Amino acid sequence: MTRHGTQAAAATPAHDSALPAGRAGARRATMIADVRDGLSRKQKELPPKYFYDERGSKLFEAITRLPEYYLTRTERRLLGRYAGPLVRALRPRTLVELGAGSAAKTRVLLDAMRDAGCGEHYVPVDVSGEFLAATARRLRAEYPGLRVTPAIADIAVELGLPSNLPHPVLFAFLGSTIGNFDASAAATLLGRVRHAMGPFDRLLLGADLRKDVAVVEAAYNDAQGVTAEFNRNVLHVLNRELGAEFDVERFEHRALYVPARHRIEMHLVSRQEQAVRIPVVGRVTLRQGESIRTEISCKYDRPSIARLLRRSGLALEQWHTDNAGFALAVAMPMP
Repeated sequence: MTRHGTQAAAATPAHDSALPAGRAGARRATMIADVRDGLSRKQKELPPKYFYDERGSKLFEAITRLPEYYLTRTERRLLGRYAGPLVRALRPRTLVELGAGSAAKTRVLLDAMRDAGCGEHYVPVDVSGEFLAATARRLRAEYPGLRVTPAIADIAVELGLPSNLPHPVLFAFLGSTIGNFDASAAATLLGRVRHAMGPFDRLLLGADLRKDVAVVEAAYNDAQGVTAEFNRNVLHVLNRELGAEFDVERFEHRALYVPARHRIEMHLVSRQEQAVRIPVVGRVTLRQGESIRTEISCKYDRPSIARLLRRSGLALEQWHTDNAGFALAVAMPMP
């Protein structure tokens, strides 16, 4: 799993109280439509954006500290090595981070911007409103003089960016969150970023690379069971938000690599035959062993990233990786 401001997806804060009544109603309507559509498919599925209430966001942050989950620490090492030179060359006045979460890795970029004397504005974009608000409060205290403008938005639908951002803008999409989208959806999302970019803006994209299957699968099946609890959290969210009647303990976490598609798939597998009532959606039946797919996480190589960027109106400008099999790609807008 990777942080999905998909995730990955209309705005989705932890509770309706975080939104005006009209937007809260639209959010609920979107959730109902997503659940009705996803659970009516032959391969039942739920959008991973619904992992991320406040509890789910905290569980994900715990996952990033697990020994099996190499993605975060590897990306942080790469950022530590390359953020300074990138910022000194670009001198961004604004940092926009998609799927920001706690902004733990963002501090590497913010520190580089502060050291270069160019950082004015930080826009964290995420689906979890309460978690995002807490992140913004911490960053305002840590970086006096930095304007922090949280944007509660589902990046699969909109970026939700404020107008008149100071340019150049560095768009950061880290954690290999792009992997939560299939090829078409990923191109649409990055095309949306391209549309928001000026000629001197850049995109910094984190991407997990193809590697030994055992290493990848271990990252999504940790020994402590944190990922399993994170996966089942989507059912807790539906129970609370829609009054669904999922018995969470009747579902088993499963994550497996699909070689033909170069991706991990996370599923919740029904331990027994069961029927679940979801008000305003209906009755959902599951056979023993039948699964609900909750997330995909695509793995890449340099040619596949370059193709994805070209399809989105972007050109690969820089490529940084190490022997742990993670990459930072810097992309520029094509004319």
